[in-house]
Amino acid sequence: MSTIHNFEELDIWKDARELCKDIRNLINKDEMFQKDYALRDQISRSTGSIMDNIAEGFGRGGNKEFHNFLSYSMGSCLEAKSQIYRAFDFHYIDRIEKEKMLDNIDKLSFKIIAFMRYLRKTDIKGSKYSKK
Repeated sequence: MSTIHNFEELDIWKDARELCKDIRNLINKDEMFQKDYALRDQISRSTGSIMDNIAEGFGRGGNKEFHNFLSYSMGSCLEAKSQIYRAFDFHYIDRIEKEKMLDNIDKLSFKIIAFMRYLRKTDIKGSKYSKK
């Protein structure tokens, strides 16, 4: 595995960013969804939190801390999934949109879990432990 120098290079962060944009586009497609300020803001915050926690964890410089922040990202993935179901139940999105978003979240969750496993198993401790 090559050395990652910044969080923008991480595939999981890139995927989380795409999910965040996809959710914003989904909200903007339905006028009633746009007017449901509570759900709109919650789902925007939870998907934004996925990418933000990946970035913050990376910035901590240690694998244990990074792992913790990835677990927060996982929690936000599950929160977003629940909110997708609410959007569907309230008829803001159709079945196809719901399934697409749930599939995207599941794929991202799997990648985050795989990366968490890698961090637990690697001998590399993180950038704050490397000799300058």
